Amino acid sequence: MQNDQLDKVLYFSAAQIPCHKLRWVYDREGISYVRRTRRHQWCCSDVTFHCANEELCEQWIQVANEYMLNLFNDYLSHTSLIFAANRPKSLLVYINPFGGKQCGKRIYEQKVAPMFRRASISADVIVTERANHARDHLKTEANLDKYDGVVCVGGDGMFSEVLHGLVTRIQTDNGVDQNQPDAELVPCSLRIGIIPAGSTDCICFGTVGTNDPVTSALHIIVGDSQPMDVCSVHHDDIFLRYSVSLLGYGFYGDVLTDSERTRWLGPARYDLSGVKTFLSHNYYEGTISFLPAENNMGDPRDKLQCRSGKNEILDDSGWSVIRAEFIAINAASMSCACPRSPKGLSPAAHLADGTTDLILVRKCSRLDFLRHLVRHTNKGDQFDHSFVEVHRVRKFCFQPWHHELVSLEDPIESPKKTGFSSICSAQTTSNYSSWNCDGEILPDAAIQVR
Repeated sequence: MQNDQLDKVLYFSAAQIPCHKLRWVYDREGISYVRRTRRHQWCCSDVTFHCANEELCEQWIQVANEYMLNLFNDYLSHTSLIFAANRPKSLLVYINPFGGKQCGKRIYEQKVAPMFRRASISADVIVTERANHARDHLKTEANLDKYDGVVCVGGDGMFSEVLHGLVTRIQTDNGVDQNQPDAELVPCSLRIGIIPAGSTDCICFGTVGTNDPVTSALHIIVGDSQPMDVCSVHHDDIFLRYSVSLLGYGFYGDVLTDSERTRWLGPARYDLSGVKTFLSHNYYEGTISFLPAENNMGDPRDKLQCRSGKNEILDDSGWSVIRAEFIAINAASMSCACPRSPKGLSPAAHLADGTTDLILVRKCSRLDFLRHLVRHTNKGDQFDHSFVEVHRVRKFCFQPWHHELVSLEDPIESPKKTGFSSICSAQTTSNYSSWNCDGEILPDAAIQVR
């Protein structure tokens, strides 16, 4: 077909209609549809029609469009998800060429851009040149009125950049002071799309179910959306960062801190730093205070996985306080699943319910901690240990103790570079660990999160 009428693309979300199981789009070459090739993974397939008569070709187009529009309208009468209204027409795309295996630009140009063009989606592309380039551009220069959404091509760090730039811009435009921990943030009407091209891509994996760039691009094209919880992190009434996946102190903070020294290794640096941190086996003393979520928010061990929740206004009574020695403190606002940990740090963490799962790993032997870590990679219950507890919370605060870091292998004296410790000579001894906030190191150990 070579008719200009086919330039306008109509995506129909029939993937959720039992009788079709497809998403249809018309273009000048025929009909393209999205089909599931395996669990959570999508691909685009084609059906091409040939017609030698231009007048007959135009009739085919008219009849096909009328049929699909009627079917679409019938579907809308039975659902609250208005897919057509959500389908983007203009996008602002940021590409991180340095993240992961440094293939973000190639992934976009070869796999994503052709589908955007085919769907008649215009895209303004910016290839970032430095850290926080996307964040700074969104905060000050980007004309957001031109776009239906923002797409980041990269890993979790790139998503965090775009999130911070977009949220900060909206709050600034509306006069909201982000340094106030209890400030009500103004929601953003623009959606953020993720094309995975990073090291772990846990945000994409936890929301889409796969780290396939084609699948993510198709979700963007058809207008799918998924609300998420965003945690604000403060220190002494000073805003630090937002978090959507993991806040980790102790083990995961030390892994990230050590990995910054070997960025040239790429994704492999996390494996090396993970081994070194595990062998160092340090624990940190502190006080964690948290406000538990109400019972109707579920329990982190209830095995009930969901994709959205309900927001309720609740009072701030009933804070709990725990003072102990911790190997790790983790706050998971989503499952934090990735290919290496298909179930994630908190498999039953709910999306968009206004809570985070607070996981406390107390002092234990190296062997016991290894058992806990191994269960993240299999179907075992990682919370089923006497030294692990998990709480679904709406707010929490952490205050470190002013003590020297202690090695579990030698609790009386300061850590020595002997045995396992000699292998980990790059590890430094300090009073505190660092907070790993979605792959970025926070400058302060004492924080308030809501």
